[in-house]
Amino acid sequence: MSPIDEDATAELRREEFHVSRFFLPPPPPAQVEFGAMSHPGKVRPNNEDHFLVLRRRRSLGVILTNLPEEQPAPVADQDAYIMAVADGMGGAARGEVASSQVLRTGVDLMLHAINWTMMYSEREIREAAEKVRMFYRILNHILLERARVEAGLAGMGTTLTATFTAGLDAFVLHAGDSRAYLFRAGTLEQLTHDHTLAQSLVESGRIAPGSSEARRTSHILTNYLGGRGGGGDADVHHLHLADGDRLLLCTDGLTDMVDDEEIARTLDRHPDAEGACRVLVERALERGGRDNVTAVLGRYHFPPTPERSSGLAQSLVRFKDDPE
Repeated sequence: MSPIDEDATAELRREEFHVSRFFLPPPPPAQVEFGAMSHPGKVRPNNEDHFLVLRRRRSLGVILTNLPEEQPAPVADQDAYIMAVADGMGGAARGEVASSQVLRTGVDLMLHAINWTMMYSEREIREAAEKVRMFYRILNHILLERARVEAGLAGMGTTLTATFTAGLDAFVLHAGDSRAYLFRAGTLEQLTHDHTLAQSLVESGRIAPGSSEARRTSHILTNYLGGRGGGGDADVHHLHLADGDRLLLCTDGLTDMVDDEEIARTLDRHPDAEGACRVLVERALERGGRDNVTAVLGRYHFPPTPERSSGLAQSLVRFKDDPE
């Protein structure tokens, strides 16, 4: 096939995708249960962690019509949800300022970054990823500029890990070492990549996982917002949710104290979101609580419909700045 034919075929497929939206049923309305808990821990005097859970709602309803009853006009109520955690750094009150600033400003930017559609094409997913990266860079600049002009805020920085979910689609946005997990059918999967020196050294084969050098460098961040120029780069993931899925966001105050196996056991034994968050934070405190501890959990239920598969197949794509 010639390059021209390939381009024409690709364009036709894109057109078919967009046209098909008009004949597809709306995504199933998600019933979501949320829970969250944050604690300063047993060592630090203040809590530099912040979290936020938001619901965005849109409605479509008929005011007047003469359409026949057997051909009703479309009526729909749809919800989208944002969960976010930010772990501030910088000492004194600077970390608290940084983490609260990125949540207040960042959520508004995220709502503009990701178009809310019934389903997402590959092109739309990549466009959303590029917008998110741009907005993370804007957030980074905002923190750096505020630290420059306000006395006492020099060096403040923060991680930022968030999810945006609409129907069966979920986006995971990430910078730093706070984590996002997917718990599905009894299996826990880490969706994010720790932006730490330890992780980089392990991946390059220079140190072994769990070694003393890995522990020593595990809190040296290679990517975050603010600080002294952390970079502000964002990893962006897209995945399709299934009935019963749980998305967990947490700061390193949890994952430093509680390993993945125990997190999975806790989620398995505590199906309610609020109870699971409480137990996870309590576990971290029992083991020393050396840092602020935050856990935010969303549990997703989708009513069964004929159009949806009951399988557990997952689509998870990680988008880099230079996609192959």
